[in-house]
Amino acid sequence: MRLAVYGLWNGRSWTIKRSLDMRVDVLWWVRNREKLGRSGKMVFPSDAIAFSHALEIGETFAEQAGMGNWSLDEWHAWVIELLGEASVGAGKKRKAEVPGRVDLSFGAGAASLGDSISNQNGFAGWIWNLHEAAPDDVHRLLAEPAGAGRMDAALHTAGGMAELDGQAVLLNQLLQGRSLLASEVDALLEEMAPWLAGAWFSAAQLASLQGRLALDAGVAADARPGERGPLRLGRQGLPRCRRCGSEATGRTACAACGRADCAYCEACLALGRSRACSLLLRTAAGGHPAVRAAAGQSTAAVRGRWGLSAAQGDAACAALGFLAEPPRRGSAERSGRKWWPLAVHAGHIQPVGKPFAPSRFLLWAVTGAGKTEMIFPLLSSILEQGGRVLVATPRRDVVLELAPRLAKAFSDTRIVTLYGGSTERWQAGELTLATTHQLMRFYQAFDLVVIDELDAFPYHNDPMLAFAAQNACKPDGKFVYLSATPPRPLQREAVRGTLQHAKVPVRFHGHPLPVPKRISVKSIEQCLRQPLLLKRLTEVLRQSLERDAQVFLFVSRIRHIDPLVRILCRTFDGYRIEGTSSEDPLRAAKVVSFREREIRLLVTTTILERGVTVPRSDVFIADADSGLFDEASLVQMAGRAGRSSEDPAGRVIFASPQWTISQKRAVQQIVGMNRIARKNGYLKEL
Repeated sequence: MRLAVYGLWNGRSWTIKRSLDMRVDVLWWVRNREKLGRSGKMVFPSDAIAFSHALEIGETFAEQAGMGNWSLDEWHAWVIELLGEASVGAGKKRKAEVPGRVDLSFGAGAASLGDSISNQNGFAGWIWNLHEAAPDDVHRLLAEPAGAGRMDAALHTAGGMAELDGQAVLLNQLLQGRSLLASEVDALLEEMAPWLAGAWFSAAQLASLQGRLALDAGVAADARPGERGPLRLGRQGLPRCRRCGSEATGRTACAACGRADCAYCEACLALGRSRACSLLLRTAAGGHPAVRAAAGQSTAAVRGRWGLSAAQGDAACAALGFLAEPPRRGSAERSGRKWWPLAVHAGHIQPVGKPFAPSRFLLWAVTGAGKTEMIFPLLSSILEQGGRVLVATPRRDVVLELAPRLAKAFSDTRIVTLYGGSTERWQAGELTLATTHQLMRFYQAFDLVVIDELDAFPYHNDPMLAFAAQNACKPDGKFVYLSATPPRPLQREAVRGTLQHAKVPVRFHGHPLPVPKRISVKSIEQCLRQPLLLKRLTEVLRQSLERDAQVFLFVSRIRHIDPLVRILCRTFDGYRIEGTSSEDPLRAAKVVSFREREIRLLVTTTILERGVTVPRSDVFIADADSGLFDEASLVQMAGRAGRSSEDPAGRVIFASPQWTISQKRAVQQIVGMNRIARKNGYLKEL
C-alpha cells in the first residue's frame, strides 16, 4: 500500500498530511480553502510512497525555518532525505548520498528512493496557492484513473462528490466504535456493504478529513514530538501495536511493503497480523456522551424485579448508584490509555487531551454468589437509556453459557455474541457478549463495559487485554469488574477507598463458605516415589468418599496426574477415579461423568478451578504450597466445595509440607467474607 504525502500551510504553520486518494484531498481543500486563510498553500512534492515511510514522515515531522520559501526541488530533496533515514532502520541515520538515488533493500529485489517517489506518468509535483488557479498537474491528477481500492468516478463533478459523501457516511456508520485492520474492513464490507468492498479508500480518506475516522499504521514507532527517524532504540523507542498496545518485537521480510525488517505485533497475531505497513482504521461510536443509569432505584424494587437475594440486591444497588454518577475528570495516564494517541469529542477524532477517563467499580462476589444475576439490573439500566453494553469474559465456554441466559433476560434487545469463529463478528448490537480478545476490534464503542472473572486467564496480568478493554469503553463510560478473587492491587484500592466497590460475601443459599483446613503432607513428587507417604492424604480422602461426596483433587503438575491416579485406584478399589488436564481431549466428557457421579474422584489441575459446579463436592489441594497456586487460585479451587444448598458445608483441605503466605491469605479472605456476611445478617447458620 502507498500513501501520498503533502504539506499544508495555513498562514501560520506547516502540517504534513497523508492521503489514500489525493484527488479527495485536493477537492476537500478547495471546498474548505477559507479555513486556511488567503495564504493557504498545498505542496505536493512526490507521488505516493510506501505506507510505512509516509506514516513516519507524517508522525515525526518537525517544521524547519524557511519552509515557506522552499522550491519544489527543495521539498523533493527533503522527502528524499527523510526516506534515506527511514531506509537505514534501527535508529541509525544517514543523509541521502545522491538525491533520488538512495539504495533500499527490498527483499529479493532492489529499488531506489527516486523510483519509489517518481510517477510512471512523469509526475513532477506542485506548489499551489489554493486561492489561485490550479496547476496543470492538479487537473491531470483529477482526470487520471482512480487506481486500486479507490472510487472509480469523476470526483470533481457534483455527482461524483455526492456519491463519495454518501459512501463516507456509510463507511463511518459501519465502522463506528471499531478498530480494524484494512483486511478486516474488507471482510466487514463483503458482508455488510459488498458494493463498497475493495473500493473504500476514497470514502475512508474523506471520512478522515472530516475528522470522523483515524487512519494509522497497525504498528508505529513511539516517537517523541519533533524526533525523526524510523524506530528509536531502547525499550521506550520500540514500536507499539496500535491495536493492542503491546511492544512490537517481531521483524520480518515483508512482501507487502518490501522492507527487510517490517515490524509486526506477535501479541495479537491470532486476530490478524498488525504490521508497520498495515492500515488500521478507528472511529468512536457516535458523538454523544456515555449514557448514565437513572438515579433513585430502590433496593426492594431491584430485588423484586430480578429475584435477587438481600446481599445481591444491596450490591446491585450500590453499582446502580455508581452508574448514575456523572463522569469523573481524570488523567488518561491513570486510566491506562498512555499508549493511545487519539481521543474523541463530538464524534470527531482529536489529538490527545481528552477530559474524561472511564470510572471503575468492583463487584467482589464470593464464588457461587450468582454474579450473572447481579449484572442484569446493571445492563438493563444502561440499555433502557439507549446505551450500548459490553460483557467480556475470558473463555469461549462462558460466552456460550451466558448467551442463552442473556437472551432470555433481554428478549427485546439485539444481542451479538463474539468469540473465535463467531458468525456475528461484524454485527452491531445494543448488548455485546464477547471473549476478551475480541475487544481489540472495538474503539470507544460502549457506555458500560463489564469484565467478568477479571482475575482469570488470559485477562490476569495481561496488559494487552487491559489496554483493549480500556479502548473499547467510551472515555466518559463506566467499567464494572466482576471477581471472586480480585488482584491484590485492586484489593488495596478498595481498602484505601480509591476504588468504588461492593462485596457479596455470601452464596445464593445463604450458608457460610467452607473454611480450608490444613494437613501436613510431603510433596506429591516425594509421595509418588514413596507411596506410603500418601497415607495421611488418603485417610481424609476416604472420609469424603465414605460420606458420599464428589472429590476434586487438585495437583500443581500435569505429570503428576497419571501416576497418582494409578496409586489411588489401588487404594480405593470400587471407586471410579480419573484424571484430566488441559492436555486431555476427553476432559469435557470426564467432567460430565464426574457431575453425574459416574466418576467419584477426579485428579486435575487449575484448568477446573472455576466454571465447574458439581453438587456435594469436597476439595483437596495437594502441594498447596506450590508457587503455581497463588491466593486467587486457592480461593477459586476452594470455591468448588459447598456450592449446593443440600450440602453447603463441603470440606476443603490444603495438603502441603509448608504453610505459605498464599494459603494464609486465601483462608483470611474466606474467613473475612464469612465475617462480613454474618455482620450484615446475610447468613443462614447450619
